[in-house]
Amino acid sequence: MAGKIPQAESYQKEPPGFNLDGYRPVPIVQQLRAVILQRVRQGQEVLPGIDGRQETKADVARAILSGAHPYLVSEEGTGKTRLARSLTYLLPEIPVVRGCSYNDDPKWPRESLCPRCAKSKNPAREFGITLVPGWRRFSRIQGNEYTNEAKVLGLKDIQAIAQGRSPADPEVFTGTGVFKANRGILFVDELPAIRTKVQVLFHPILEERKAILEEYNWEHPLDLIVIATGNPKGFAHVNEVPRPLLDRLELIYMDLPEEKVEGEIMLKERFRLRKPGDGPEGETALPTADLDVDRTVIAPWWILDLVNKAVRYSRICPSVEKKPSIRATYRSIDHTYASAELENRKVVSLRHAFLGLRLALRGRVGLRAEYVDFDNPRKTFQIGDQLSEDFLWNALEDMGKEVSVLDGGTDGRAVAEIESLFSLGVLASGSVPDEALANSAELKTAIERCRKMWGDRVNAALIPEREKLIYNKPERFTDVERAEFNYSCLEFLTNLAVHKGILAEAKVRGFYSPKKFAGAG
Repeated sequence: MAGKIPQAESYQKEPPGFNLDGYRPVPIVQQLRAVILQRVRQGQEVLPGIDGRQETKADVARAILSGAHPYLVSEEGTGKTRLARSLTYLLPEIPVVRGCSYNDDPKWPRESLCPRCAKSKNPAREFGITLVPGWRRFSRIQGNEYTNEAKVLGLKDIQAIAQGRSPADPEVFTGTGVFKANRGILFVDELPAIRTKVQVLFHPILEERKAILEEYNWEHPLDLIVIATGNPKGFAHVNEVPRPLLDRLELIYMDLPEEKVEGEIMLKERFRLRKPGDGPEGETALPTADLDVDRTVIAPWWILDLVNKAVRYSRICPSVEKKPSIRATYRSIDHTYASAELENRKVVSLRHAFLGLRLALRGRVGLRAEYVDFDNPRKTFQIGDQLSEDFLWNALEDMGKEVSVLDGGTDGRAVAEIESLFSLGVLASGSVPDEALANSAELKTAIERCRKMWGDRVNAALIPEREKLIYNKPERFTDVERAEFNYSCLEFLTNLAVHKGILAEAKVRGFYSPKKFAGAG
């Protein structure tokens, strides 16, 4: 027909720069071994996308180097999915027979091909070749009570059967989870959440790297590595993982990162506008318009520290049953910035930090049963919010022991100057211009100490260049920004003085100061 595109002819073309004649298939185990060993020999981090957890990462690398399958066990929100995905960024681009849902290699022998490709004398010539990047060599099976054989292996094409194809024909079968992972990584998230009778489908996949479809009397080889995750025993919705299945997995515990590392994760993951090509490999960013929406609010180092510490306190609070994930940390700082933006402020204050924590922790912290009132949900929310304030109170207690901004024998004079500023109403507006501190020599010195401490408290590589200026070259900022920075710092110093017991809270009423949780009442 005139004007019709000759599809068969176009399929015969190889992707630009790819030479099928010079290509040789390499199993995924060998590919990952080669990349990991190369990174080790060059002194590079094996899994650079995961911060901290060195022992966990080393165990994962050991398992992969041995061709084994890691089973990551931890509470929710520790970064298990991110770790599994980070392995795909080590994988090279591979050729795949175009349109093959099993990701067949164009150089594989016939017995390794899917039913469609196996019927062709030359699948590469008939269907063509496409290149698949490493980050796309990832298939996820989400474990839950509804995960069944169809989600793990596949299902029949009802329309093909209705059109006269035999239900026993393997081509009627559409592969799902494990087949989509062929030549890549199969990520089984929350393995224990899958019913035990379905879990046994993974036995031949782990042991023999093949899928067995008894109904078709068909065994299909698979070139993949399985990474499973799960919660420790004792968690809700956890089924027993059969011992034979556990024996085919390498059990690895993944903990939350230490405080400093979590603070850096918080800075890396905080909300920012991304332009196309500005995100992680494989992330799609939509085109952006030239709108004035960049986040320009400044969060001083003490706010970053306090938010991080407060979330970590929520994980050890005896009133909390469900602990928050790492996501709670960077969402807390996100909402802290947003709280300042809502008030058209330039610099974040301690009150903004509380508002951010309160929002981020509400759905991520589970209260103990005695604090949950199903007849009065408003009261339950209020208790949760009071606990968020308590976490911030505890964070300030810690900070008072770590930093010595008011030390040096001048505590008394600094406290007197704080009291004077309160009596004059200077702090009521949330802004303290430089000239308002003309008669507060000790406080000016303390603010400068705070300013200069930033390099020891924050990883400079994670702070935007503009934000560094508020510490190094404050004269480059507007009078409004410097005034709000002064206020945030004085708010911090005042709270430290209250926690140290050198300033009576009664003398600074009207100033935000987190309260300790006194119980449900």
